Amino acid sequence: MSGLAKTSVLVEEGGNICRKRSLPSSDQCNKRSKTDDMSANEKKSNFSVINPSNGTVKTTTSSMNKPGAATKKLIIKNFKSKPNLPENYQETTWSKLREAVIAIQTSKAIAYSLEELYQAVENMCSHKMASQLYVNLTNLVEAHVKANIEQFLSESMDRQVFLKRMDDCWRAHCRQMIMIRSIFLYLDRTYVLQNPSIHSIWDMGLDLFRHHIAMNTLVQTRTVDGLLLLIERERGGDAVDISLLKSLLRMLSDLQIYQKAFENKFLQATERLYAAEGQRLMRELAVPQYLAHVEKRLREENERLLHYLDPSTKWQLIHTVERQLLSEHLSGILSKGLETLMDGPRLADLTTLYNLFNRVKDGLTELCNHFNAYIKKKGRTIVIEPERDKTMVAELLDFKEQLDHIVNTCFQRNDKFLYSMREAFEFFINQRQNKPAELIAKFVDVKLRAGNKEATEEELERLLDKIMVLFRFIHGKDVFEAFYKKDLAKRLLVGKSASVDAEKSMLSKLKQECGGGFTCKLEGMFKDMELSKDINITYKQHLTAMKEGGGLELSVYILTMGFWPTYAPVEVRLPTELTRHQDHFTKFYLAKHSGRKLQWQATLGHCVLRANFTQGNKELQVSLFQALVLLLFNDGDNLSFEEIRTATNIEEGELRRTLQSLACGKARVLSKAPRGREVDDTDHFSFNGDFTNKLFRIKINQIQMKETSEEQKATEERVYQDRQYQIDAAIVRVMKMRKALSHNLLISELYNQLKFPVKPADLKKRIESLIDRDYMERDKDNPNQYNYVA
Repeated sequence: MSGLAKTSVLVEEGGNICRKRSLPSSDQCNKRSKTDDMSANEKKSNFSVINPSNGTVKTTTSSMNKPGAATKKLIIKNFKSKPNLPENYQETTWSKLREAVIAIQTSKAIAYSLEELYQAVENMCSHKMASQLYVNLTNLVEAHVKANIEQFLSESMDRQVFLKRMDDCWRAHCRQMIMIRSIFLYLDRTYVLQNPSIHSIWDMGLDLFRHHIAMNTLVQTRTVDGLLLLIERERGGDAVDISLLKSLLRMLSDLQIYQKAFENKFLQATERLYAAEGQRLMRELAVPQYLAHVEKRLREENERLLHYLDPSTKWQLIHTVERQLLSEHLSGILSKGLETLMDGPRLADLTTLYNLFNRVKDGLTELCNHFNAYIKKKGRTIVIEPERDKTMVAELLDFKEQLDHIVNTCFQRNDKFLYSMREAFEFFINQRQNKPAELIAKFVDVKLRAGNKEATEEELERLLDKIMVLFRFIHGKDVFEAFYKKDLAKRLLVGKSASVDAEKSMLSKLKQECGGGFTCKLEGMFKDMELSKDINITYKQHLTAMKEGGGLELSVYILTMGFWPTYAPVEVRLPTELTRHQDHFTKFYLAKHSGRKLQWQATLGHCVLRANFTQGNKELQVSLFQALVLLLFNDGDNLSFEEIRTATNIEEGELRRTLQSLACGKARVLSKAPRGREVDDTDHFSFNGDFTNKLFRIKINQIQMKETSEEQKATEERVYQDRQYQIDAAIVRVMKMRKALSHNLLISELYNQLKFPVKPADLKKRIESLIDRDYMERDKDNPNQYNYVA
């Protein structure tokens, strides 16, 4: 069925009903009254005939109630002619719609209901008038938009008033287009969807507003300049209308001219503002205040993005601020303030510094480089200055702890900073060759000595761990070993070790760090001490079995020469009784260990003497030299310095210190004449019978001679000699394996094997020495080639 209007036919047996949607004539249903006059039989056997003038329904029927009746046939034919619309239907309907649109644009009441207007649009679209309807609507909206441009062309208008008026115009346009679209919704959903080349009603409204108002050069310039002025005032701290800014910037985004019209100018203004501000504040503010200002500015710009700027601007805006306030001033900020922040340390400011520098390209690299330079500079002042030797290790430990805290707390344990710190420590701690290693060994000695009540065992263990960190940075670890071994020997032999557990803990740390070869001699020292205890027990059992002893109790430490420091032999005159016991022990020991040789070391001995004073008997714990001097007063009450020296054969300087400790110290068991703190050759000494002390056993400390430069040089010389042997062994080992090798490859291989710093010139000397001793030879054809001599 075809035509301008369609009829619906509902067919029922025994009656007829006509339903119409839209018909061109009112006569189409007049036939309904004729069916009322039909008989009941006719009604049952006939169907209603609808609109006989325009269409015909023919039926062939038989009684449908009878069994076996024939099937009825229904034939529906098309209209013979199309229904006609009323004259001027399009003009009349558009006039109605135009009136409604103008009412919306002028904020007046609409004369027709929205349903009626919607139906009118639908009817026009159904009757193929959609194209003209869309054109008419576009022209109407365009005329209204053009009329609105006049209000923005006045040059005397205030910027704030201009922006407000623009915002009002935009808001009114949006409201109007929403209302217009609701009326023309059927047009939008049918005709517009079927024609992709034309805009939707909403987009058409935006396009017209953009083309006639927003893209107008004068209007656009004044709008953007007004917005930039408002933002500049807001950045300066003035109160502005945020909702106005947000609305107008949203307008630019909706009109798709935000980037082209506004964003580029806005970013340029931002760059100029912060470039000038960065230069000015770098001169005026201290670094902590400057960093706080940068952080504040970044926070403010993020708030602007949240409140009114388009999100697409975020990356460029934040990048511009970071570049002008940070990237352009990286070196200036660090040179001006990093040292002050580190010396504090000002942890909060350092955290801010790290977080800000982490935002910009190469920021952390620049910070890490200055951090490294700061460590090297400050560390070098601690290590290089001789007057700070007494406190060097303690200062280094405090410095390291401070830096660790900064890296962990402020720099987020960044691996780059951890590696940089280690590299810097290793650099400056080896600027002064050998001395830091020596001082670290002596610092450990002080902490492990008995009488050190500064720390508990747990605190001492933590301190040793920290010392090991410094130890790792030292290149000359053999220097540390030499001084540590000398001090360890004193602690073990004199019984001054604070804790065997602490000593073994330190030993295990050194072994873990440097391997068993480094600690084998130190372990041998502990083994000697344990073996000596067993030998003394066996010796006492031997004396008991032989019924010997004579009231003198002798304890002997047997020291293996290769493990312990080298001690110069000292010949002193011992009392007959002591000499007899020494000879007896020598026979006992050599009988058990044939082929060995014992050399007695008087400088390491100590004794306990019983003394009778007027106030009562006391026990004196003294060194062997002190004991030899005191025993002389059993045979004489007054002795001169020369007489004592002749009787004991103690070296003069050692004798003076011994007499000072007995006559001038806290426990004055001898009296000196004349009185004084120094011992002269003409002085006389006598036993002080009136000596008193509340303790029964009194320890009289020997006055320790400070390590002389000669002794220190001797230790360093031993280290140097050991290094020569290690270099020789390494050269022979490499050449034996390779048989033939060039000079450069040999030097490279030696650097890989040797664990201490060595100069190429020293290596060359050792190579020449081995050539002279026929361990290797130069190649006859190539002087730079060495051959191993089997």
